Amino acid sequence: MDQNLLYLLVLAGCLLATAPLEIVLHTRVYARRRRLLLTLLPVFLVFTTWDALAIRAGHWAYDPRQTTGVHVGDVPLEELLFFLVVPVCSVLALEAVRAARGWPAGDER
Repeated sequence: MDQNLLYLLVLAGCLLATAPLEIVLHTRVYARRRRLLLTLLPVFLVFTTWDALAIRAGHWAYDPRQTTGVHVGDVPLEELLFFLVVPVCSVLALEAVRAARGWPAGDER
């Protein structure tokens, strides 16, 4: 297996593993695009900025053998995707628990 694709494959695996939650439990995470965007945007901005500053200061680095080599500024593409994929999977898991327990979502009260 190509080591450069491993990080991307792990992220894809996370999305694939949580996709049934949307379908089976009808979490509607993807259907509520505005709500999802408002959740992702601050996380993405804060952690991407933090990562970029840490990389630039030399406090943080990524092994080029473990990434594709595609960067946005100083931040590898995989890391940018991480800050989108992991929160989406977390929200899906939270909404799945909420749906399974019958708890109303904040916008359903």
